[in-house]
Amino acid sequence: MRTVLTRSGIVLDAHGGALARMLLPFKLGLGGKQGSGKQWMSWIALDDEVGAIRYAIENGSMRGPVNLVAPNPVTNAEFAATLGRVLHRPTVLPTPLLPLKLRYGAELVETLLLVSQRVAPTRLEAAGFQFAFASLSDALRAVVRAGG
Repeated sequence: MRTVLTRSGIVLDAHGGALARMLLPFKLGLGGKQGSGKQWMSWIALDDEVGAIRYAIENGSMRGPVNLVAPNPVTNAEFAATLGRVLHRPTVLPTPLLPLKLRYGAELVETLLLVSQRVAPTRLEAAGFQFAFASLSDALRAVVRAGG
């Protein structure tokens, strides 16, 4: 039996997940890098996530682990700066971690925001999958536009 094991990066969607929680502070001009900002973030737009899953199901040659991430990971500082540019807001101040840890739990904040993961979609690209949103700025613009 053919098995495909999908491993997702941070899925960008305005209606849920990490980005939805970041949007309000960034829209208010209070968003910024988390921690040192040097940690890598592997991300994927929700449309590409769904498209990659469908591609893996329909492409009989795909087997085993497949990284569902865009081909261009960024540092946390780059992510914050890009989101600020898309929203036309400053990103000068680092995000204070204590309120995030109190609201979402220290383990979630440490795991999602402070751990560095630089992952590549090697198997997806080798199989011919085409990303609709390979650049973070394009993905964030589309997500923010869709989310209102």
